[in-house]
Amino acid sequence: MAVGNNTQRSYSIIPCFIFVEVHIQGFFCQDGDLMKPYPGTEEESFITPLVLYCVLAATPTAIIFIGEISMYFIKSTRESLIAQEKTILTGECCYLNPLLRRIIRFVGVFAFGLFATDIFVNAGQVVTGHLTPYFLTVCKPNYTSTDCRAHHQFINNGNICTGDLEVIEKARRSFPSKHAALSVYSALYATMYITSTIKTKSSRLAKPVLCLGTLCMAFLTGLNRVSEYRNHCSDVIAGFILGTAVALFLGMCVVHNFKGTQGSPSKPKPEDPRGVPLMAFPRIESPLETLSAQNHSASMTEVT
Repeated sequence: MAVGNNTQRSYSIIPCFIFVEVHIQGFFCQDGDLMKPYPGTEEESFITPLVLYCVLAATPTAIIFIGEISMYFIKSTRESLIAQEKTILTGECCYLNPLLRRIIRFVGVFAFGLFATDIFVNAGQVVTGHLTPYFLTVCKPNYTSTDCRAHHQFINNGNICTGDLEVIEKARRSFPSKHAALSVYSALYATMYITSTIKTKSSRLAKPVLCLGTLCMAFLTGLNRVSEYRNHCSDVIAGFILGTAVALFLGMCVVHNFKGTQGSPSKPKPEDPRGVPLMAFPRIESPLETLSAQNHSASMTEVT
């Protein structure tokens, strides 16, 4: 991988970003915001990527499973759940009941949002190429060169870095913070599900404790990125905003606050009059017939 070019190759878990090149952003050799100590690889972090992804995927999924199964077996909520959902026949012997439909829909939308958030984060990191707080520590620029000798000289040349190329490449992917975006998306999606779906009287205290607990974990994940010098505060804030926007969009516009899909009952279509027998139509008496009947009645009275 050549360092002299203005871009470097980046590898991502998303297939569309495997061969996308990261933008090379310039820097000042004496920038104190980029001289923080190197915290090590991501596997050495307090919140490793494996632990983060497992918790992000398992927590909302478990909450949705437990919530839907509990509501389905509670008589008061089961009737409203069946009224909201329709049973879809997939054959003469197979059908999808309301419980299975809701679980598949809510978990599927959550998984889609998780991948969408990851794609947005990777796109932002590739386009901006924002430098991490430890960039100069791993870059190891040649301070004896002409560019670094001049004070307040903006360096836009990748050849000045003498450190490990792979570590330098990862140090150019800081904005927005992926940990912050994914954690707040997962926490907010689970919180919206809890507040919109679980409405039993016994959950008055459990709901705020569970919601605030998940949001607090996401907030602490972002703080951990700043405390370990892996991201700037602006990176974490941008990640929070991105994850919040995706969760709100999916929760409000796609799953409609986790309500049923059945809308207002449709009006019955009128029957086609061409297929109805003539005798089935109601008889309407004309004004002429009414007048004739009145005259006939009057004449009969005079005769009597």
